[in-house]
Amino acid sequence: MSTGTRGPAALVLEDGRVFRGAAYGARGRTLGEAVFCTGMTGYQETLTDPSYHRQIVVQTAPQIGNTGWNDEDDESARIWVSGYVVRDPARTPSNWRATRTLDEELVRQGVVGISEVDTRTLTRHLREQGAMRAGVFSGDALGSDEQMVAEVLASPPMKGADLAGEVSTDQPYVVSAQGERRFRVAALDLGIKSNTPRLMTQRGIEVHVLPSSTSAEDLLALSPDGVFLSNGPGDPATTAHATALTKTVLEQRIPLFGICFGNQILGRALGLGTYKMRYGHRGINIPVIDVATGRVAITAQNHGFALEGEPGQRFDSPYGAAQISHYCPNDDTVEGVRAFDVPAFSVQYHPEAAAGPHDAAPLFDEFVELMEKTR
Repeated sequence: MSTGTRGPAALVLEDGRVFRGAAYGARGRTLGEAVFCTGMTGYQETLTDPSYHRQIVVQTAPQIGNTGWNDEDDESARIWVSGYVVRDPARTPSNWRATRTLDEELVRQGVVGISEVDTRTLTRHLREQGAMRAGVFSGDALGSDEQMVAEVLASPPMKGADLAGEVSTDQPYVVSAQGERRFRVAALDLGIKSNTPRLMTQRGIEVHVLPSSTSAEDLLALSPDGVFLSNGPGDPATTAHATALTKTVLEQRIPLFGICFGNQILGRALGLGTYKMRYGHRGINIPVIDVATGRVAITAQNHGFALEGEPGQRFDSPYGAAQISHYCPNDDTVEGVRAFDVPAFSVQYHPEAAAGPHDAAPLFDEFVELMEKTR
């Protein structure tokens, strides 16, 4: 394998497996959890998704970077991935919206990556052994295999990681409704993506984006018509504050809608447990079945934890009857919950997926209908 002018690099897994390649992006050392993403497009949205905080993302698509980087498609103010692993980086971008190359942006933001890796073999390894701690090393950070493995093993695991506060906004801000304001929604920022408020504002919603540490008193002081729980990184078992806040919202019978991390928080508020998956769901081609209708949606997902439960399972919660409303037919993972006696529902996937698919976008309309009915 030729590393050309990029110089050598190594991806080191906690089980001792080492993948050699060429440096890509910034040089140095980075540590995180190695995961794979099956999306064939939307790498810029993936890199800037706060849900990928402290993760080293392996792209299964063989060529990455051919549409370059632009200033319009970011899902947040920065790249959040810890490291980036690709097989064949495009030599030059070919898109009229591109303002620079992906490599240049990785360097600019200090993101350490590696290219020329056999990502197919790597993905199969992660599927069999599970997502695990890893490190990318290049330049002066390259050392012996034993030294690099030791550094990886000294890094913190994802289980037990409390990360939402690290990606949340420091100060509240408001995204105004497009046209006439119909509703006011308090959105708890656990790692919210830019397209989420955008899609709500298109439906006449004024979105108040709040820090993850917001108190129940401050949230209720907004007199919201609805509350939204965003996506985000980390272990949902660490979200004691967000779960308690959700319980307050349920007690007040304020319409609530959660996605991804927000789905896990609502589930925990309703009394369900959570667990770490072997390798998670990360991509834009994952099927989900709605128990009520039998309808299948192709969805975008990014989660390494999930709610405990069985497809269609009904259960009693502290707030009345509830149900596992959606599931993934690939592995029966819980993909949504719905409460029947309080106005609350959530899904594990991303209805706001900017790179597509858009099968789940009508869930925002369902949220609007729930607020209309409750008001």
